[in-house]
Amino acid sequence: MTTIEPGGIAAWAVDLMDKLGGPGAGLAIALENLFPPLPSEVILPLAGFTASQGKLTLAGALIWTTLGSVVGAVALYLIGAWLGRDRVRAIAAKLPLIKLSDVDKTEAWFQRHGRKAVFLGRMIPIFRSLISIPAGVSRMPLPVFLLYTAIGSLIWNSVLVLAGFYLGESWDLVETYVGVLSKVVIVAVVIAFVWFVVARLRAPRGRHESR
Repeated sequence: MTTIEPGGIAAWAVDLMDKLGGPGAGLAIALENLFPPLPSEVILPLAGFTASQGKLTLAGALIWTTLGSVVGAVALYLIGAWLGRDRVRAIAAKLPLIKLSDVDKTEAWFQRHGRKAVFLGRMIPIFRSLISIPAGVSRMPLPVFLLYTAIGSLIWNSVLVLAGFYLGESWDLVETYVGVLSKVVIVAVVIAFVWFVVARLRAPRGRHESR
């Protein structure tokens, strides 16, 4: 039988859901989008577990958590839109090892694959929050962003909420397995970053500065 430590993230999420029901689950997952250290692999299974205890309906848990995901994603989208292309390029121009051509290539890639990136990104730990910012920077049409964010979030949320619902007191098994996926993503990002830095440092000096 799983115990929930007082003062931890799980206890905070449970307290929100006990007091507010479905809207509490939505608020928790909206904050998770804005502050990635709040883990969806804890909040979403807990929403399912709470539903299994009859404190909210399963449909309510799915609807409210998906709504919360969309609200949090829109907030990050608006930050990206506020930054805009010109500010991003100005920031990139001041960063070591970064060329404006890198920004241009990233922008071109997002213009071609932005819909798939937003949809699939909603199901990848870490990227599920961050993907909203380049969508805002590139000014992806808001209705399109909302559609792909909602569909991707519903799939991710459904898997974790349903797992928590059916696992009951063993809901924390979801955190264990999704936590492994999160670590794999982090390692992959670190490896890619190191590769980029090494490749850029080893490149002929003249090629660094094609700004």
